[in-house]
Amino acid sequence: MTALRIWPQEDGQPVTCQEKLRMLEENWQEVQQVLADAFEDAVLMGVSEQVMRERLADLVASLSSPKVAGA
Repeated sequence: MTALRIWPQEDGQPVTCQEKLRMLEENWQEVQQVLADAFEDAVLMGVSEQVMRERLADLVASLSSPKVAGA
């Protein structure tokens, strides 16, 4: 059995709403699978593992916040 993930809010308090926790966990599982598949495909096609890791990290770092006005 997998330990429950803690999802901290801006104030440091954990998200406690069960519906939100369910959605966060579903999203996490989906993202994890898509990234794993993309990584595996790239490496099997000859892309450097290090380069692919860097590009995936860059992708995450480039995500815009939905809280930013005018984005």
